[in-house]
Amino acid sequence: MNDRQARAEEAAAKALKYEFDYGCCPQCVLAAVQETVGIVTDETIKASHGLSGGGGLSGAGLCGSLVGGILALGARRGRDRDKFHRGKFIGNFSKANELMKAFHEQFGGLTCRELQECFTGETYDMWKPEEYQRFCEKRGDRCARTAEFVTRWVVERL
Repeated sequence: MNDRQARAEEAAAKALKYEFDYGCCPQCVLAAVQETVGIVTDETIKASHGLSGGGGLSGAGLCGSLVGGILALGARRGRDRDKFHRGKFIGNFSKANELMKAFHEQFGGLTCRELQECFTGETYDMWKPEEYQRFCEKRGDRCARTAEFVTRWVVERL
């Protein structure tokens, strides 16, 4: 195992632990990347908080782990504000697309709702405490595994 792979395994283990201990998958991914690679700011971690559960716990948007990974890629490869005039920086879109494809292949979906269905056979209204509790019981470690997977994938490529 080379240094990059070892760092990726360390980061993946941190993301998994953070998801079990604290929840909020985009923050868990970003914190693990920050602690092992750097590049991610505290402000980015804070700003990602509302992106959990498909955005505002709606289930409608991308998995929060995936969003955290895309943000981490952008922290290294994204376009700076003062470079808007230089084009779209398509390389960052390409890496994000690769991550999305790998994620879909691994988990069978991209959105929180799709993953709920894949992981448990049904979807949930995360704003209803009884449904959220049922989801937590039925999903097991699968959401935490998305954070682990994304973090490993991203750190291996940073």
